[in-house]
Parts: sequence; C-alpha cells; structure tokens
Amino acid sequence: MSYLEREISRDDLEKFLQTLDSDEGIRMDVDSYHIFVNKTSKVYCINISKENSDEFIYKSKPDEVLVFLDSKKNQNAKFFVY
Repeated sequence: MSYLEREISRDDLEKFLQTLDSDEGIRMDVDSYHIFVNKTSKVYCINISKENSDEFIYKSKPDEVLVFLDSKKNQNAKFFVY
C-alpha cells in the first residue's frame, strides 16, 4: 500500500474538512511544528506536534477547526491531505 498525499490551498481547506473520512487526514506544516487533523464519527481531533511533544485539542465543527488553524498559521504554512 502506498501513502498518498497532496498539497492543497488554504481556500480548499474548508471543503476537505467538511468531507473528511475517518481514514483521511489533513496536515499543516508551520516552520518548526506540524498540526494533524483527523475526524472520528463525532469530533475533529487536532494534534499539535512540536519538539517531541504532542498536544491534542478537540473541536466539533469544521468552522471551529478553521478558526483554530488560522490562529496557528503564518505565511509559510502549507496544507496537505492524506
């Protein structure tokens, strides 16, 4: 099995969040850390991975995830779906 991912624009992020399946995810690369977004049947799990440390945050709606990601991004942020 191969691992497939592709870069997406910030403009497409909301669409991918709304249609995210449990076996898919979104990664945001920001300078020295990564943010991973996955979805269970009821909530979005946001994993902030920085310097061998992980922090987990849970949101219930795509717009809440977008607001959170916007607060963490900078001009170098890149988004990927996998």
